[in-house]
Amino acid sequence: MKRHLFVGIVGIAALVTFVWMLNLRAADSPSLGHYEYTTIRWAGRENTHVIRPNGQVEFVGSQLKNFNRPDRVDDRSFYMNIVMNGLAKDGWEMVEMTSDDIIMRRVRQ
Repeated sequence: MKRHLFVGIVGIAALVTFVWMLNLRAADSPSLGHYEYTTIRWAGRENTHVIRPNGQVEFVGSQLKNFNRPDRVDDRSFYMNIVMNGLAKDGWEMVEMTSDDIIMRRVRQ
């Protein structure tokens, strides 16, 4: 009986140690307070702009003129996709979308 009790206690201790070690190796996920957000606002090709976390507004219409939109492709979808991909290269990811806005976030730097 004492042997079974000892084996049970050792087994529980080993299990607790294993779970504790798994938690040590897990990556820390950022909490909600560690993100910064930016907004892409569609206002036509010439007036589309990005609102940065610091409040700076960047009009990207002049940059969008460098891209040739294929025939029969929606202006808004095509150009917003270009802006999103440009921001994604800097670590931004989309979190929300409305008909005129795309909200993106990244871990605060």
